[in-house]
Amino acid sequence: MKRALTIIVLILIVVAFGGSLYYLYQKNNESPVVYKTEQASLKTIIKETVATGSIVPKEEILIKPNISGIIDKIYIKAGDTIKANDLIAQLKVVPDVSSLASSKNQITSAKIALDNQTRMYNRQKELYDKGVISANEFDQAQVTYQQAQQTYDAAKQTYEIIKTGTSKGLGSAANTQIRSTISGMVLEVPVKEGNQVIEANNFNEGTTIATLANVDKMIFEGKVDESEVGKIKEGLPLEITVGAIENKKFDAVLDYIAPKGIDENGAIQFEIEGTLSKQDTTFIRAGLSANASIILAKAEDVLAIKEALLQFDNKTKEPYVEVKIGDQEFKRQDVELGISDGIFVEVKSGVSKEDEIKIWNPVKPTGGFNKG
Repeated sequence: MKRALTIIVLILIVVAFGGSLYYLYQKNNESPVVYKTEQASLKTIIKETVATGSIVPKEEILIKPNISGIIDKIYIKAGDTIKANDLIAQLKVVPDVSSLASSKNQITSAKIALDNQTRMYNRQKELYDKGVISANEFDQAQVTYQQAQQTYDAAKQTYEIIKTGTSKGLGSAANTQIRSTISGMVLEVPVKEGNQVIEANNFNEGTTIATLANVDKMIFEGKVDESEVGKIKEGLPLEITVGAIENKKFDAVLDYIAPKGIDENGAIQFEIEGTLSKQDTTFIRAGLSANASIILAKAEDVLAIKEALLQFDNKTKEPYVEVKIGDQEFKRQDVELGISDGIFVEVKSGVSKEDEIKIWNPVKPTGGFNKG
């Protein structure tokens, strides 16, 4: 029994020894871990944040009537370019019965007063011709007669305006003619012929007949998250990309940041505006969705490396890289960094364009080591 136990122990020792030899043999035949390298290069690095929004005219003018009525004729359509004072629409007035009756009564009263003054004037004229009264008294009678005549004509004109919206002698100032107040493009005509419109007054903003704008002066309206608003300021450059216009960017300048945020689905958003620079021949339609890249910092043609090459000291948290000094030999090299776009980072000092920087992902060679 004792002999059998000894044999088993010897067998186990031999197996363990053989296994160790086999492991060392396999370990010795494994390919050594090698590291590729990369070199710094000259790049333009842009640090930016993105805001979503749309392109709208800087100013939109709403054309409203100054008298209520029905649209009799429309002379424009959306997309037309018009000039100031061009005719937009013609109204047909639906008179107010109460105002019409009151105006008619005023005509009657003015006619009675005029008839009375006419008789008095004729009597005074006869007396003046006979030399009974002085020229001064006759002049006063004549003035009173002329004033009564003017009052009667004004009452008739008021009645005509209430009834038809215009009168003889008004010309282009007729209330029924709606004209453009600015030169620009017609963005929208929300009414049709036959629609009833209401005049703008203290109690009603009135019916919009047309929306006009100068499409040569466009702005970007968008929103940024509260986490980004602290990074931006007025005057920063913007790069606008419009979804409907491919392979085209428009320059703009950030000129407004809202002082108060708006809660949207639990996130605080701040409105921003940026004025587009003078455009080329590209036509941007009002209301197109767009994205604005707000350029926080920009460095052109600077020495840069990938952020993945960086390491940070465990104690000081200072950045460094490992630079090749021989075959698979590297040394630590502290670096001073500049701006980063999340992929590449500017290197102000520490490495040169010729230095080969260690890539931390080891690879096994498949036919020889190739320097990256």
